[in-house]
Amino acid sequence: MVPAFDWSDIFSFQDYGALVALLANSIIAGAVLGVVGGLIGVFVMQRDLAFAVHGVSELSFAGAAAALLFGGSVVAGSLGGALVAAILIGILGSKARDRNSIVGVLMPFGLGLGILFLSLYEGRSANRFGLLTGQIVSVSSPDLGWLVGISAFVLVALLLMWNPLRFDSLDPVAASARGIPTRFVSLAFMVLLGLIVAVSVHIIGALLVMALLVTPAAAAMRVTAGPLAVPLLAALFGFVSAVGGILLALAGTLPVSPYITTISFLIYAGCWAAQRIRGRVRRAASPRPGTTLPA
Repeated sequence: MVPAFDWSDIFSFQDYGALVALLANSIIAGAVLGVVGGLIGVFVMQRDLAFAVHGVSELSFAGAAAALLFGGSVVAGSLGGALVAAILIGILGSKARDRNSIVGVLMPFGLGLGILFLSLYEGRSANRFGLLTGQIVSVSSPDLGWLVGISAFVLVALLLMWNPLRFDSLDPVAASARGIPTRFVSLAFMVLLGLIVAVSVHIIGALLVMALLVTPAAAAMRVTAGPLAVPLLAALFGFVSAVGGILLALAGTLPVSPYITTISFLIYAGCWAAQRIRGRVRRAASPRPGTTLPA
């Protein structure tokens, strides 16, 4: 009997060096998206927008699928869909309850449209599957220029508005009282989020984009609360997840997304375990109520 499962289906390092050189564009794109995604993920967590990330990714998927069907640019299509979703959520979802309702409406609508467009598409099935789960061979040199350019724009804009955005994320009432245009800051952040979601779809796919935009920041917040340490750790975790996942995917036949999501989850699990261990050590070291410390 032939076994149904073979490790060579997941890892095979034959001609690995040639594959790394051949797919250098994907590795560069993954590194950039991992760093920028980790940084913007800090504010996604602080502003409770993890659910919104998934909603934006579904509209980005619909736009990319439409572009694929009609022969347009997949990058432009995904950008258009993501920006429409981000602006709608930013304008109509000023309150958490309204925002969750809007995202809940947009998600099935975008996913349904995307599935419709893909069902009508008669091209390669890999192109259709790649929009959902990622495809490391899909980053051409022109696409890489777009991805790096958009990511650089998001990074610069994020750094310029870092302090007011952080203030608004932690205490929007006090930020508004201090004269910060909180509505503009929120809308601008949603636009930046839409841009980075759109470019992330090309690496990890629409269904699993939160592995780069939510999990690294959530893991960093488990082990530290410093205003500088959290974004630095989140960027590092995003970089390791994206680049590590792509390098592992080069050695197998599976889509890139399982590798990226697994590394991202393992980092989060390790940070969660470290937090628990540190908490137990602190409780064990602290004096119990009613005890007297030695002189």
